[in-house]
Amino acid sequence: MLLVFFKRHRKFSELHVFHILIELTLSAATLERLYNHPATCMAVFRELPTLSKHYITRLLFVEQPVPQAVVGSWLAQQYVKQHLDAVEALCELHIYAEIPVPGGLPGWILNKTFRKNLKIALLGGGKPWAVCANLEKDKHVKDIKFLDNYAIERWESLLHFMVGSQQPENSVSGDAIKVLLRSALMKKENDSNIITTEGFQFLLMTTASQVWHFMLQYLDTVEERGLNLVDCLTFLFQLSFLTLESTGEMNEPMLMFLQNLRELGIVYQRKRRSGRFYPTRLAINLASGLKEVNLDVNKAGYIVVETNYRVYAYTDSPLQIALIALFCEMMYRFPNFSVGVLTRESIREALKSGITADQIIKFLQMHAHPEMLKQKPVLPPTVMDQIRLWEMERDRFKFTEGVLYSQFLSQSDFELLCNYAQDLGVLIFSNPARRVMLVSKSGHDDVKRFWKRHRQDH
Repeated sequence: MLLVFFKRHRKFSELHVFHILIELTLSAATLERLYNHPATCMAVFRELPTLSKHYITRLLFVEQPVPQAVVGSWLAQQYVKQHLDAVEALCELHIYAEIPVPGGLPGWILNKTFRKNLKIALLGGGKPWAVCANLEKDKHVKDIKFLDNYAIERWESLLHFMVGSQQPENSVSGDAIKVLLRSALMKKENDSNIITTEGFQFLLMTTASQVWHFMLQYLDTVEERGLNLVDCLTFLFQLSFLTLESTGEMNEPMLMFLQNLRELGIVYQRKRRSGRFYPTRLAINLASGLKEVNLDVNKAGYIVVETNYRVYAYTDSPLQIALIALFCEMMYRFPNFSVGVLTRESIREALKSGITADQIIKFLQMHAHPEMLKQKPVLPPTVMDQIRLWEMERDRFKFTEGVLYSQFLSQSDFELLCNYAQDLGVLIFSNPARRVMLVSKSGHDDVKRFWKRHRQDH
């Protein structure tokens, strides 16, 4: 189910909570269980389109169905499309339910469970979302800077693994590697894990979207791990509202889920047996409604490209340098400055890994130094053209599997069989002068049977 969603988003668009829940195609019963927690309702509400939030607010304290015509009258005629999109999102998430009003006219009513818990989230009341009030003062309390550095370090270790840069052993867990392979962000080749074209697109995304895409793939395997999907989603939504939490009320499967989040830098826990954990900014941004992420490791503004194909990287980040090394031949490296060069060989190696010329150009444009952004176009045209030409070199030959027919005794036999294969639409290539023809593998059996019948008749 989740894998189908991921394949629909090969371009890796930015994700929001309501998009995720819609694309998960969760049943009404599953969504009802999700809406049993105020944190989930609040996370969904603040990520909905503005018009959808407006409709929810207007009906939050209305307990009877409202005629659909009345809801439609809240907007002018020219905004019909926006109205339909807002209502569609609410219906797909089972926040709106269609029910007739007295007299038989169609009406809308808010989901009872969603209304109840959204009121709690907005107005207060209900059970506490966290139990950290019962915790003693942490002797090893961590500040925001420490948590930010921890989150960057752990998340970058995953990205380092993807680009193949040197990292300490066991820096990435086996579970994380399985998710990368299952999601086609990486693939096995000659007993090695190499990045795919989807993986390179993944690296171009913001950190928040990277985390959500990775978590979607992880959630696709939760049942195999003995976890409950609803519990995991609820926990992720709840994390975005917390600063400190206790593990006291967590069952064993959820403690295992917590450890997986800890390995990714989504939460910090000093020791596995520690009774408390801190959500990092990666967790808080999962469903915070923020459009910009403060922990974006792919910061723009450090690459300079010259007409001589030299690439200068003004950065001390090993990850950023490793990303450039995917398609550049690195020449020099200084404490905060590195030099590489775009060569035919380096580009061809990147193309073999599934990275396209347009992706390389887009990456260089996205991370161009502010001085380069002053010129139009941002990159030298000769460099962009040459990268595309190197890609076109690989497209000069088209490889097609087939079966070779040769050594015909007469020209008439060759022409007969060649015409038959052409009529069937399975002829790939023919050379009458040499009496050689190539037939597709799918059409080989038919051509072979025809040739046998011809030889028997003659």
